[in-house]
Amino acid sequence: MVLHPRQLLALTTAAAVLGSVGLGQRLLSRAESHIEPSESLAHGSVSPAKLEKEPDASSDPKRGDVRIVVISDLNSAYGSTSYEPEVGLAIALIPDWNPDLVLAGGDMVAGQKKELSNAQVQAMWNAFDEVVRQPLDAAGIPFGFTIGNHDGSGAKRQGEFWFARDRALASSYWNDVNPDLPFVDRAQFPFYYSFLQDEVFYLVWDASTAELGEQQLAWAEGQLASEVAQGAKARLVIGHLPLYPVAVRRDRPGEFLNNADQLRQLLEDYDVHTYISGHNHAYYPGEMGELDLLHAGALGGGPRQLLGSEAEPFKALTVVDLFFEDGASSGDKAQKVYQTYRLPEMTLVDAGTLPEKIVSDYGTVQRQIQQPEP
Repeated sequence: MVLHPRQLLALTTAAAVLGSVGLGQRLLSRAESHIEPSESLAHGSVSPAKLEKEPDASSDPKRGDVRIVVISDLNSAYGSTSYEPEVGLAIALIPDWNPDLVLAGGDMVAGQKKELSNAQVQAMWNAFDEVVRQPLDAAGIPFGFTIGNHDGSGAKRQGEFWFARDRALASSYWNDVNPDLPFVDRAQFPFYYSFLQDEVFYLVWDASTAELGEQQLAWAEGQLASEVAQGAKARLVIGHLPLYPVAVRRDRPGEFLNNADQLRQLLEDYDVHTYISGHNHAYYPGEMGELDLLHAGALGGGPRQLLGSEAEPFKALTVVDLFFEDGASSGDKAQKVYQTYRLPEMTLVDAGTLPEKIVSDYGTVQRQIQQPEP
């Protein structure tokens, strides 16, 4: 594998942040013999992260039967083709966790602005490809994702997509990439689709706007009811907007999905394990009823405070390990363990320091009880 300078920059950033921790040394040694000097940082780029405190050395969680790294909200200012340093740091670190899959909760680029030209939007996808997708692909890590409102908003006016150009360019990019996922249904890819990997069924819906629409909901129910989905050991659903708000200034209609209680009931009816979302720009491992709600933290610009919390916002990624009991049936809920890291410090987030519940006018989300490692 040949590492371009921007990938080496991300690896060097990670090594600086991790100091003497063995992971940082391995990252640098892996990079040293793969430099291609003719390359430049002319396209997508990241900047070095600044070390603010000594990192937590306990950065190697016990591996489950399935490991997923969840990242979200990678973008910066409208039209930007550069990424925050924490994005490069995360991408450099991910291969050493050896995940089965990386899941992105949306907002991979910074569109949703009419004034941007086609060339500008295309340049953002090119930058994403160089900074995020290509390094993960070179490491042999499958990449699943959901479209965010800044990637290709599904908002409509008079029955027409208001950001049709963004959606067309997002569709063109992802269909050209043609990710190597074991699809079950990709007829509407990249907006909504499903795949089965390592006995986990993943349903990705288009939650780039607050209204899912009858056609998509009928599709989702059909997928979840299918023999493939019900025969899996776990079912996960991924969408950009959350069911319920958990962050400051994300508790207004339009910032979360309409008819959340009915959607949650649908997911519960088909034994969905977890709904994974972005958009809040705040990490919160929640639950409501029988459904786990993983609100992914942001890696890009603008992390937000949790509702009712005075704690400083932070950037984060989450390593999810799923453990299947021997002889477990498809109806048994897999055990899960989250290891969530603040970036750039690379310190573990203690879920006990997060609010016990998030209260809004639209529902109360309880903090999940973290299960011990099996």
